[in-house]
Amino acid sequence: MLRGLDIRDMLIIDHLELDFQNGLNVLTGETGAGKSILLDSLGFVLGWRGRAELVRQGADQGEVTAWFDLDPDHPARQILEDAGIPVEDELILRRVNAKDGRKTAWINGRRASGEVLRAVSEHLVELHGQHDDRGLLDPKGHRAVLDQYGGYDAERIYVSKAWKQLAELKKTLAKEEALQAELAAEEEFLRHAVDELSALNPQPGEEAELDVKRRLMQGAEKIREDISKAEQALSRDGAEGMMGDALRWLEAASDKAEGKLDDPINALGRAMVELQDAVSGVESCLEALDFNPHELDETEERLFAIRGLARKHQVAPDELGAFAEGLARRLSKLDHGSGQLADLRNNVAAMEAIYTAAAVKLRDTRRSAAVRLDKAMSTELAPLKMERAVFETHVSEAAPSAEGIDAVTFLVATNPGAPSGPLAKIASGGELSRFLLALKVCLSDDDTRITMIFDEIDRGVGGATADAVGRRLAGLAEGGQVLVVTHSPQVAALGDQHFQVSKRQTDQETLSTVAVLDPDARIDEIARMISGDVITAEARAAAKALLAGK
Repeated sequence: MLRGLDIRDMLIIDHLELDFQNGLNVLTGETGAGKSILLDSLGFVLGWRGRAELVRQGADQGEVTAWFDLDPDHPARQILEDAGIPVEDELILRRVNAKDGRKTAWINGRRASGEVLRAVSEHLVELHGQHDDRGLLDPKGHRAVLDQYGGYDAERIYVSKAWKQLAELKKTLAKEEALQAELAAEEEFLRHAVDELSALNPQPGEEAELDVKRRLMQGAEKIREDISKAEQALSRDGAEGMMGDALRWLEAASDKAEGKLDDPINALGRAMVELQDAVSGVESCLEALDFNPHELDETEERLFAIRGLARKHQVAPDELGAFAEGLARRLSKLDHGSGQLADLRNNVAAMEAIYTAAAVKLRDTRRSAAVRLDKAMSTELAPLKMERAVFETHVSEAAPSAEGIDAVTFLVATNPGAPSGPLAKIASGGELSRFLLALKVCLSDDDTRITMIFDEIDRGVGGATADAVGRRLAGLAEGGQVLVVTHSPQVAALGDQHFQVSKRQTDQETLSTVAVLDPDARIDEIARMISGDVITAEARAAAKALLAGK
């Protein structure tokens, strides 16, 4: 519920602070007094698009603050949580319009984007009037209005989910078809490359091993002679033999050396072990250098083949194996693609059948709801002196979507025998107001958490019709909150709180003011609405009668 509104330096308002109550709040005043400015200011703080120039002449900036009560389960709470804004039982919106046009908004003291502000405001306030563009006059919103009235959320959600699953399956199928076309275009390359790589079968690290082996074989003849000489020098005919002889001689003499040869003997023993390791390593090297002359050719041929394929496919030699596996998988996908495509097409066809069945069922449900809505509208239009008017909810075929296969249009005929047409084109100003009000009454439910604003929706009606309009507005306000800008005394008399908007002029400026009327002032204001500038005794008596009949 809207609890208060603080406006500073907006158009012809220097400063106003208003407190609102539950029930029907009426705003009256002469034309041009500033009633629309109040709505423009409220729309500004709610993030609605409106006038470009709002700052009062001479001021640096305009500012509007609005505060609302939030129930524990109010849908705006989730939006605030998702946006990281503190959530409290009181919601405070503040928005500033600088003189240069820059706009800045805060929600509960936290900076907020216009997108978040508008998302929150959709759950706070509804505006309805003769130029209503928030769903009732725009045919694009008629389907949502009918769905709201019908209350068949489960059917709509099921259709939406089926459409989403169908779209995902179609996307997968399209992706697979594109892949199969791509694979078919490169089939010749794939088969040749896979055969070539499979025949070579390169292994990770093989290129480096072949390179080392090739260089060893190329340099083998140059180093083999020196390594052979070293082997001879270290063998039994060389160092190993002499060290063995020395060790035996020392061991034979050690008994008479009084332990003085123990350290040399131990050192020679260790040296013999190291020497034997060296001999083994040299022998292994000689064995490695002992190769078949054709082996060098074979090594070079395989090394160059690996490097050639790596250059050809622009991958590192060690990545050829993984690259070959990838090509083999693509070739396998091509070979089995027809079966996969057939399965996907069957899945798409099955989901299309599910979606179509659900959409047809939703269409039947919508048509039943349309009949009920038309009947309810007929009931509501009669007291509004439009008992001869016809309201028809037309459900026609539309392109499939997440919302089903239906287009919904509200058609009206204001006189018997007259052709029906779109609501916004057929109805006159006053008739349109009554159609909108009747439709809103039909759509009203137990959710009274949103503030409804009706801007001169009673324009063009009077007498008993104006009284019927007012009583429906009062009915909508029961347990909730309705703000209505009105020129009708019958409507104003039914308000629970009455605001009078007026202008005061000085030599320098014109300012708009708002006053909450007490019972006596309220009689005078309604009398003015009846008789004009000169309030007669008869007008005052009529005003009292209207208030007494509330």
